[in-house]
Amino acid sequence: MTSWKLSLPCTRAEAEAIDAAEDVAEGVVLMTTEIEEDDREHWRLDAYLEAEPSPETIAAICALVPSAAATAPVIERLADEDWVTLSQQGLEPIAEGRFVVHTSAHPVAPPPGGRAFLIEAGQAFGTGHHATTSGCLAMLDGMADQSFGTIIDVGTGTGLLAFAARHLWPEAEIIATDIDPRAIVVTRENAELNAIPAIDLIVADGALDDSITARAPYDLLIANILAGPLVSMAPEIAAIAAPRATIVLAGLLETQRGDVVAAFGECGCTLDAVDRRGDWSILRLTAGAVRYVPTKPIDPKGRDGWALDL
Repeated sequence: MTSWKLSLPCTRAEAEAIDAAEDVAEGVVLMTTEIEEDDREHWRLDAYLEAEPSPETIAAICALVPSAAATAPVIERLADEDWVTLSQQGLEPIAEGRFVVHTSAHPVAPPPGGRAFLIEAGQAFGTGHHATTSGCLAMLDGMADQSFGTIIDVGTGTGLLAFAARHLWPEAEIIATDIDPRAIVVTRENAELNAIPAIDLIVADGALDDSITARAPYDLLIANILAGPLVSMAPEIAAIAAPRATIVLAGLLETQRGDVVAAFGECGCTLDAVDRRGDWSILRLTAGAVRYVPTKPIDPKGRDGWALDL
């Protein structure tokens, strides 16, 4: 299959922002690569495309890397190549606790007593290679000795965190939601590919959908999305949490931690642990001793762009 690649230099900050962004267009896979270790200014963006990029698509990709505004993108035609495989060649397996995440280009066996997940890049966000997703895996792994009966993964992306929860708590009732129907399709496919049993998948905007609230409260809530939506959604997430439920939040920069913690603090939640990974932070909170009831209408402002699992 003939495919195309567009490449541009970028900074680490731009790469992290790209990792937290939705696809710029249908049939485009974005990959960022560190060129020089621990050098914030020398990264590369590669965009893999199913067809020759249009001027509009080129402009959309270039807009992701303002630092390269004066640099012409390198556009290559990749004849008779599988563009998805090409985009994954640099994705080595990642290991967090008992979990290993890999693509088909790099198969790997799980550690003793652990679990390997095959998650292809480019389907939806949440391959495990971003610090927020790997940090959530580590956070969940560290909670393995706890017991949870009802679990929800809000903004599931590829389904990876819900799959990890299923491995750790095989008897729990688990729901995975996403605002993007494509993500739910991808999660269902990944669940079949990895032989993941019994996870209910729901297309929903936020946490107020009737199919979500009807099963509340939840003992463990996972939301690996973005800081703005986390702040906006704090009341609705807290409202479906059981008293003293565990809440794992990610997708936020360290500089945004205060805003997120404050928003959940207003809903009776307290911060228990922080796993900082580079510029990103993963938070573990505990809900209040009494189930939270919102005191005013919930403002959905800030949800735009939350439909991705980092």
